[in-house]
Amino acid sequence: QAQLVESGGGLVQPGGSLRLSCTASGFHSPDYLLGWFRQAPGKEREGVACVRLKDGSTHYPTDMKGRFIISRAISRDSASNTVNLQMNNLKPEDTAIYYCGAGCYVSDTSNWGQGTQVTVSS
Repeated sequence: QAQLVESGGGLVQPGGSLRLSCTASGFHSPDYLLGWFRQAPGKEREGVACVRLKDGSTHYPTDMKGRFIISRAISRDSASNTVNLQMNNLKPEDTAIYYCGAGCYVSDTSNWGQGTQVTVSS
């Protein structure tokens, strides 16, 4: 059974950085997409960035590229893989629950992690 587990959220001051990690396990295909999404209070969930596990190609559905950088790490036995989201120069409007999902867009993502809270505040 496919499983996604996020870690790394927390409280950070404006202008600070955070690194989120998501460990994916139970995926039978060696080539799939993993993405980061976020949902702020009262807003719809949106895609932040995604990466293809096989070749590391990335896609940023919104204009956060430059401040947010996605990367992946492939395990030797492919039993579990990790996708990271480096977030720099964080702003209060980046405050949201960040989810890991198997896709690039909300509409084509079926597997989700439990989410991790990111709060940007002074």
